[in-house]
Amino acid sequence: MALIRWRPTTETWDPFAGLEEIRREVNRMYDTAFAPALDVVEEKDNFLVKIDLPGLRKDDVSVTIQDNFLTIKGERKYDAEKKETNFYHRERVHGTFARTIELPTTVDAGKVLATFRDGVLHVTLPKTEAAKPKEIQVSVN
Repeated sequence: MALIRWRPTTETWDPFAGLEEIRREVNRMYDTAFAPALDVVEEKDNFLVKIDLPGLRKDDVSVTIQDNFLTIKGERKYDAEKKETNFYHRERVHGTFARTIELPTTVDAGKVLATFRDGVLHVTLPKTEAAKPKEIQVSVN
């Protein structure tokens, strides 16, 4: 049996060192989540929301509006064409997604229009009359 001389370490013990590994794993999980990019544009009479959904069909997407919140949900399905296929490299994510945005003013939910073309969902949200800017004439006495 060999004797080894004890040398105290100069490092201090960190009770939270294991939490760093957990943080990295959580970040890795969210990096692979499917969250499509969207734009919200305010026009004079409405808001326009554009969301990129390449590879999806209109049946894969649902649009709801409630209490001034617009929610777009969908699912990109896993396309396993051949069972015996092994992927060499895979970056395209699949699964469900939900994007909810709060609208800055009230919109007329009965007149919302959603169109889907070229992999982009366009949602037009008309403002209510009360939310539209009003011009007030100034009179001179």
